[in-house]
Amino acid sequence: MKKERVKLTAAEKSELFAEGVITVVLLLLLNLSIIILIHLAILQDENLVNGIYFIKMNMTFAGNYHIWSWQRIFIMMMAIADVIVVYWRLIRRYHQMQLRHVISELHYIADGHFDHRISFAVRTDLQRVIDSINSLVDSTVNSINEERAIEKSKDELITNVSHDIRTPLTSIIGYLGLLKTGNVSPEDSQKYIDIAYTKAEQMKSLANDLLEYTTLKSNSTKLQLVPLHIYSMLEQVEAGFELEAEKKGIKFEIEARPKSLTIQADPEKLVRVYNNLINNAFKYGQGANKIKLVANLVNKTEVELRVENNGARIPEKALKKIFERFYRVEGSRNKLTGGTGLGLSITQSIVELHHGVIRCESDDNWTSFIIRLPLDPKKTRLT
Repeated sequence: MKKERVKLTAAEKSELFAEGVITVVLLLLLNLSIIILIHLAILQDENLVNGIYFIKMNMTFAGNYHIWSWQRIFIMMMAIADVIVVYWRLIRRYHQMQLRHVISELHYIADGHFDHRISFAVRTDLQRVIDSINSLVDSTVNSINEERAIEKSKDELITNVSHDIRTPLTSIIGYLGLLKTGNVSPEDSQKYIDIAYTKAEQMKSLANDLLEYTTLKSNSTKLQLVPLHIYSMLEQVEAGFELEAEKKGIKFEIEARPKSLTIQADPEKLVRVYNNLINNAFKYGQGANKIKLVANLVNKTEVELRVENNGARIPEKALKKIFERFYRVEGSRNKLTGGTGLGLSITQSIVELHHGVIRCESDDNWTSFIIRLPLDPKKTRLT
């Protein structure tokens, strides 16, 4: 955006004009006084008069033109000096007016108008001050927005945790209350105990996920990096889900290019990434009958890991929020899918710990979670 120069008010223009008039009057009086004093001094010294006359008569130019009289030369020099002084006084006063405008704009911003910026431009060092003020305001606004986002995030965290704890806890208390009365049959007692136990397991899962999430977000988490053979790890991951996949009628496909692909990673945490993504596919990939675990060497420094399923498409709107904590694609706390809503947030945190990035793509055919990791997190950081 092109910046305009400072626009002076009518009062400021009048002030500038008055400054010029007063300066001119004072200079004319000063010049007149100097001319009179010099004239009197010269007239009192006959030798000085003769010397000036001699110089004037002997200094000629082309065409036998003589030099002007000393009065004219002196008056011309004073006129040039007067112009310089008038310009200096006016430009000095103009810069003072610019500074007043800057101070006024600064007070306006300080009153809480943080969306306002000093938009005019000047040609002095004051422009650096203006640019610094605008940068400082931008930085302050960003800090305020970040602080508000943190506060909002804390409130959402408390609300979501309270909801996820209260729901199973209410069920546990309800069923234990029924058992406490002793007015239930043995069959119903076992049923209520099983339900209470399941709800307790949900609470434990939430507590574990919440602890892991906060631990990963802290600066104290360290990776235990070792050489990790990707294909072997994928086979182990598949074996852990073999029974559940068989029940759901889902088949795994594993690919690694090259098959000997090895990276520096924390095995425990990277397996957790795969567990979260596969569990997510089981819960939300409705209609899926295939899950692909693919690893490709991209170049000499990067590897791409993909977890893909051919289940239901994830809406475009949900893709933008899918890695937010407690966010669920179905938009509600579905009892059938369960989960804490922290799995993908934990996954993203683990990937970022490895200096990698993760994204999700989904269409009518495949939903793909795509991870880019450096071959050695100590040497490369992806952005």
